[in-house]
Amino acid sequence: MSTQGHTWARQVKKEGEEEDPLDLLISRSGCAASHYAVQECMAQHQDWRQCQPQVQAFKDCMSEQQARWQEELQKRKEQDSTHS
Repeated sequence: MSTQGHTWARQVKKEGEEEDPLDLLISRSGCAASHYAVQECMAQHQDWRQCQPQVQAFKDCMSEQQARWQEELQKRKEQDSTHS
């Protein structure tokens, strides 16, 4: 018999355990709160369709962050080319 939904749960880091690279990336992005909201909604409802506002907020946050990263990268490239 198959179960519906998922069994995701926010993992608590144990002493001496390495941080998950994905968690580090999300944490550094500034979008951790949105990410955790998605995880909590999924754990509560076990149906991603009921979590679309949280998913959209996380997606928007990550898109904004990616745009900032791209802008910063472009500025660095321009600075490097003018200093060469």
